[in-house]
Amino acid sequence: MGELAIEVKGLRKRFGAQIVLDGIDLAVPAGTVYALLGPNGAGKTTLIHILSTLVAPDEGSVRVAGYDVVSDKNMVKRSISLTGQFAAVDDVLTAEENLRMICRLSGLTSAESRARTEELLHYFDLDAAAKKRVKTYSGGMRRRLDIAISLVTSRPVLFLDEPTTGLDTISRRSLWEIINRLKDQGITVFLTTQYLEEADQLADIITVIDDGHVVATGTAKELKSRVGDEVIELRNGNDDLIRTVSTTGSMLDIRQTLNELASMVPQDLRVSIRKPSMDDVFLALTTKEMERSLS
Repeated sequence: MGELAIEVKGLRKRFGAQIVLDGIDLAVPAGTVYALLGPNGAGKTTLIHILSTLVAPDEGSVRVAGYDVVSDKNMVKRSISLTGQFAAVDDVLTAEENLRMICRLSGLTSAESRARTEELLHYFDLDAAAKKRVKTYSGGMRRRLDIAISLVTSRPVLFLDEPTTGLDTISRRSLWEIINRLKDQGITVFLTTQYLEEADQLADIITVIDDGHVVATGTAKELKSRVGDEVIELRNGNDDLIRTVSTTGSMLDIRQTLNELASMVPQDLRVSIRKPSMDDVFLALTTKEMERSLS
């Protein structure tokens, strides 16, 4: 493993009697896209807040860009950018005005601010709408502007907390292209998402957390292999999914599985076979964690 942009060991965080993060370990290589998946309430946003120095850890070691988030808090802040779940832009101002304001607040001169604003507007395909008030923007345009603001100054680590939530498919894929371009520039992108396809398409490494614990880490291919090589789907005449069953993919296993299902389900169900998806991984891993917590 090369240089680590983020290193977390034994991280614990509680709020009152509730344990939100319980022994989290992460190792995020520099220059990668790293996705954090988990159901609502799993601790994703709390982890982002700790990594970005907004919340202090109770226990454990947390280093970002080589700096400790507690003892080197100011150096961490100078090394990161953060885009939260909701666009933090001024609706009354134009995109150009928003960007120039943040540039000036970040210490750039007037000339530097103009140049950086033009560069970011072009990079995020906002040139044509640069002088329009943000309140007239679509959700995708607002999100692109929000990320652009996060990149006013060059930082090696970018945190994106559910960056495409609520966006349509076209806007989401547009942001995927931007994230891949940022990675190509050597920026480490750490994102949380509820869109499993997003993690599948973007992430070099995926970590799944549930109930404050890491339940799996690996590439999308590695995580899918834990589910099986082929998935059998059973659907009724209305195309409703009735059941899925994982198999090894061998002819013998598929035949045996189909024979077992034939004695358990209605015979008029339609059968299809496909490769595992991140949905299968997510459901399998988080269901297992739920079963363990109840046992």
